Amino acid sequence: MLITIGVLNVSSAIIIDGRLDNSRIFPGTVHAYKISIPEEYNPEEGACLYVGLDGILCNAPNVIDTLIAEKAIPVTIGVYLNPGIVYSPDDSTILRYNRSYEFDSTTDLLAAFIEEELLPDVMKHTTPEGQKIKLKTGGQNAAIFGLSSGGIAAFNVAWQRPDLFSRVFAGCGTFVPMRGGNQLEAIVRKHEPKPLRIFLQDGYSDTWNPIFGSWYEHNRMLASALEFAGYDCDFDWAEGGHSVARSSKIFKDVMKWLWRDYPQPIEKGETRNNFLHPLLDLKNSDWQQIKGNYRPVMVHDGVFNADTTLYVTREPGTDYLLQYTVDPITKNLSNGERFYCLHSYDNVTLSKPSFTFDSLGNLWTLTEAGIQILDQNGRVRGILDLPANINKSCLENYQIILDDGVLNLITPDALYFRNLNVKPAVSGLTPPSQGQA
Repeated sequence: MLITIGVLNVSSAIIIDGRLDNSRIFPGTVHAYKISIPEEYNPEEGACLYVGLDGILCNAPNVIDTLIAEKAIPVTIGVYLNPGIVYSPDDSTILRYNRSYEFDSTTDLLAAFIEEELLPDVMKHTTPEGQKIKLKTGGQNAAIFGLSSGGIAAFNVAWQRPDLFSRVFAGCGTFVPMRGGNQLEAIVRKHEPKPLRIFLQDGYSDTWNPIFGSWYEHNRMLASALEFAGYDCDFDWAEGGHSVARSSKIFKDVMKWLWRDYPQPIEKGETRNNFLHPLLDLKNSDWQQIKGNYRPVMVHDGVFNADTTLYVTREPGTDYLLQYTVDPITKNLSNGERFYCLHSYDNVTLSKPSFTFDSLGNLWTLTEAGIQILDQNGRVRGILDLPANINKSCLENYQIILDDGVLNLITPDALYFRNLNVKPAVSGLTPPSQGQA
């Protein structure tokens, strides 16, 4: 729903107020937002996008306006989103503040909300001169900023959807045990690199609420993970607590850093994960798609390893996989354990629809959190992205198959494949032992 509340001039930028009601993704919420349109905007060329969470912070419209005039960043339209609020039917009472759910969660819901609901609503507006709002598409043309819960939200939106946002500024981010944000640094270390440029800021004394731990310590841990995983990243650690003051002070310089070299694309980095790195074909590892009608091989509830000494199956309702030993004569299963432990976002139970082993005895499993690769000791050591346009709600109908040098993902209407340095398990051959590691 589009409601233009008013127009206000700030510097040479035009500020338009908007409101989005009745979200499908966040039911019952009302989201207020603002749009800043710079004087240099040309609807025929379109503009890059800046999304600021929690509304206008860091004097962003004026700073962006100044940077555009200095030609330090491209012509950019700002969208300043406030978190959702649920009101009573007569609008007299607030029934729910949705900020922590929308911002602190590590699902892809906020990214979907921005893509599917917020931005289409923004583009229904026009300038006072009647010009339509046109935004350039693609993550390379978009930046996102947030502070505190907005900080983790900004990071997570880009992490989940780098095709929407490739440039991230997170101030005092809530990467703490609140809604699973503390798990992100572990996932970053194990995940293949994404095309992101990331700036983190926090103060030495930032412990907003010691119930959840130290904000500063968790920001430093995420920073360490980003460096390890090969990201184009930078950080600002200064004296101070949980405040917008420092982010505001450095905001202009961070924006210049995020947009430097534009329109050169932000490339994927090179991870130092010594398990994952040898698997990746750094020059030709993106997913490719062949459309058509495909019938995946029946996906069973479990899989035997190459020499049929072990059997792996799912444990319904959990994020564990069970491993059993197999009697060589009777083929009976015994010694079952919750042996494999998978990662998930926001504590969501994974469906784990398809498994396969490689020639080294590593288990590959298809999950909503990516294709997770587990070593012989049951630990996730690498995570691969799913194709960007895949429907994650239908994973039970998909199958992964390893060929020599290729990972295949079969769906009913398309075959996806990518080149990797991997070999499939050979039936009857025992893989080399990885020891206790």
